[in-house]
Amino acid sequence: MISQHYDMINIEQNDQTFDIYYDAEKAGFMEYNLKEGILEIIHTEVFEEFGGKGLGKELVKTAVEFAKKNNLKIIPLCPYSKRMIEKTPEFRELLA
Repeated sequence: MISQHYDMINIEQNDQTFDIYYDAEKAGFMEYNLKEGILEIIHTEVFEEFGGKGLGKELVKTAVEFAKKNNLKIIPLCPYSKRMIEKTPEFRELLA
């Protein structure tokens, strides 16, 4: 279980989601599946009113940290997470 806290950001792991809160208000989520050594990112969404705060990137970073900790490779089906992972060298090493 992951629960990360930043100044105004809190990320909680729930059943196949990472939920992100900004100033204690739910601001978005990432849906994923776990399959035999693979973290499959299905969808990443930050609600419109919370756009521009870097919350989507925080969700991707959380997924990458979770994958590293659990010795998983990542398959990003979500276009946003795929772009973020491909353009960040330290994230790319986890691509399946």
